[in-house]
Amino acid sequence: MFTCRLSWWRSGATCKPWQSGGFLPCLWERCQPPSRKGIATTAGQGQQVSTQEKQVLEDLEMPLARRESESLFQEQPETGNQYLEDALLRSYLRTHLPPKVLEEVNRDLERFGNRLLTQIRPLGWECELNPPVFRQYDAWGQRVDQIVTCSAWRKMKEIAAEEGLIAEAYERRYSNWSRLHQAVKLYLFSSFSGGFNCPLAMTDGAAKVIESLGIPGSLKKPFDHLTSRDPKKFWTSGQWMTERRGGSDVANGTETVARKQPDGTYRLYGFKWFTSAADSDVTLTLARIVDAEGRVKQGSSGLSLFFLKVRDEEGKLNSIQVQRLKDKLGTRQMATAELWLDGAKAELISAEGRGVASISNMLNITRIHNVIGAVASMRRMISLSREYAHKRVAFGKLLKDHPLHMQTIARMEVQVRGAFLLLMEMVRLLGLAETNMASEQDQLLLRLLVPVAKLYTGKQASAVAVEAMESFGGQGYMEDTGLPVILRDTLVLSIWEGTTNILSLDVLRSLTKSQGQAMAVFFSTVQKKLELASSSAELEPAVKQMQDAINSLARFTQAAGAKGALTMELAARDFSYSLARVYAGTLLIEHAARPGASPSDISAAQRWCNQELCPAATELENSSYEAEEALLDSALVYEGSPAHSSRL
Repeated sequence: MFTCRLSWWRSGATCKPWQSGGFLPCLWERCQPPSRKGIATTAGQGQQVSTQEKQVLEDLEMPLARRESESLFQEQPETGNQYLEDALLRSYLRTHLPPKVLEEVNRDLERFGNRLLTQIRPLGWECELNPPVFRQYDAWGQRVDQIVTCSAWRKMKEIAAEEGLIAEAYERRYSNWSRLHQAVKLYLFSSFSGGFNCPLAMTDGAAKVIESLGIPGSLKKPFDHLTSRDPKKFWTSGQWMTERRGGSDVANGTETVARKQPDGTYRLYGFKWFTSAADSDVTLTLARIVDAEGRVKQGSSGLSLFFLKVRDEEGKLNSIQVQRLKDKLGTRQMATAELWLDGAKAELISAEGRGVASISNMLNITRIHNVIGAVASMRRMISLSREYAHKRVAFGKLLKDHPLHMQTIARMEVQVRGAFLLLMEMVRLLGLAETNMASEQDQLLLRLLVPVAKLYTGKQASAVAVEAMESFGGQGYMEDTGLPVILRDTLVLSIWEGTTNILSLDVLRSLTKSQGQAMAVFFSTVQKKLELASSSAELEPAVKQMQDAINSLARFTQAAGAKGALTMELAARDFSYSLARVYAGTLLIEHAARPGASPSDISAAQRWCNQELCPAATELENSSYEAEEALLDSALVYEGSPAHSSRL
C-alpha cells in the first residue's frame, strides 16, 4: 500500500488550475508512508492545524483505493515577464544601446513581455494541441489539397504583424540597432510562439533577399506584404530548397526545372521533399532553367532563384499538389509538406545561374533565427528549472538548497550566457552591415560567426534541454507539463539550415574565400576585447586562460593548414567548436569587465574559461586528423556490417 510523503507539503499551498500554455498541476508522488510527526511547523504557525491540513492528513493516511479525491502536492513553476526576469538581456541593452533608443526599446519589450504571458503563451499551447491537418479531398471527391491550421496559428500570424517581428528590422527607426531590437523580440517570442518562429525566419530571409536585389518593381508589393504591420496585409514566406536527392547538397540534389513562357514568366516542374510552413503565402525556390534545346545545366551554376505565390487571387493552389504532411518528431505545430510543382507559375528574380549566390542572404538570416531559437529554448528551460528549484522539496529541503542541483543549473546558465552574447554580437554586426556602417573587418567577422554560432548553439540547445528536463525528475518526462514539447522542438535546431558537419565545412569555405583575412580579423578582435579586460584582477585568470587558448588556436591553424585539405576537413568540427568557445568566452569576459558588472557576470566568464577552449589543438596533438585515422574511422564504423568487406 502506498501513501504520499508529507514532508514537502506546506501550509496554505494550493494546486493551481490548468493554465493554457503553462504547466499542468504536477501529479502527487507515490513514496514511503509518512507519520504525522513528520510534519514540520514554524514558530509562527504555533500548534494550530488548519482544516485544510487536517483534511490532507486524513487523505494521506487513507488507502488509495478508498480516497474520494486526490490532492496534488507539486507546484508548477511559474515564470513572470520574461523580459523583466532576464538580467543578462537587460544589462546587455543598458550597456550597448544609446539612451534614447534604450528608453523606447525598454518600454516596448516590457509591454511585449506582458503580452507574451497573457495572450501569446496560451495561443502557443493551443497550436501544440491542434496541429495542422491535411484535407486532400472534399466531400464530393474533388481534390482540394487543403492544409487546415488552427485559429491560434492564424492569430499568431496577426500578432507577428502587429508586433512588427519582421517589419522592425526593415523600418530601421533605430538605425543600426533596429536589427538587434527585432532579434530580442524574436528571442522573447520564440519559446511561446507555438512554432510560428519558423515561418517568421523564412519570411525575414525572403525580405532580405528582395532587399538585397534592390527591391525591383515586380517585387515591391511582395516586399511590402512581407514587412507589413497590418495583419490583413502581412504575408509569410516559405523556402523550398530540399528535394528527394539531397538536403544541403542543393547543387547536385536539385531536380526541379523551369520552363520559360512567352510572357516572360516561368513554369516550375519538380518535387519538393521538405517545405516547412507549407501554408505560407509565397516562397522562394531554386530550379534549373531549360534552354531552347531542352537541356539543363548541372551543378550550382545551373541553379536560378524564383519567387512564386502559393495560391492565385481566387485562393486556388498555383499548380501545386500537396502529397502529404510530414510526420515529425517535433515542431508539430507547423505544417511541413511534400509538394509537387506541376507547372507552378513563378518569376525569375536572380541572374540566370546565380540562384545559390542570391539565396545566401536568406540562409544567413534563417541561420541567425536558428540561433535565436536555440538561445531562447535554453533560456526557457533554465528559467523553469530555476523556478522549480524554489518550490520542489526533496530529502527534507528545497532543491535550491541542494548544492549539487544548483551547480548543475549554474553550469547550464553559463552555457546560455555565452550563447546569448554570441547571438547579440552577430545581430549587432548585421545591423551595422544593413545600415552601411560595417567595416570590411566587421563583414568578414559576421560571415565567419554565422555558421559558427549556428552549429554550436544548435548542439548546446539539445544538451541543455536534456539536462534541464532531468532537473524535474519524472515530471520532466510527462507530456502535459509541456517540457517534452520544448525538448522535441529543440532537437531540430542542429539539423535546420545545415547540420553541424555541413556548417563546419562552410566555416572552412569562409576562411578559404577570404584568403585567411577572416581568421586574422577573428584573432585581432578577440585580442582587442581581452586587452580592455586585462586590468581587472578578478578576471585575470580567465584572461590568461583565453590567451593560452588563442595561442593554441593560432598554432593549430598554422600546423593543420600545412598538412593539407584532409587534415582540415577532419578537424573542421573541432575547429568550429574552438572558434565558438574562444569568441563566446571573450564576449563573457568583455561583459564582465564593464563598469557595474555583477558577481554573476564575473563568475560566468571564469567558469566558461575553465572548460577546454580549443579542442582542435588537443586533437591535433593526439594525431586524430591523420589520413590513417580516417581509414580507421571507416573500419571502426563498418566493422561487422554487410558493407565492411566492400569498403575494405
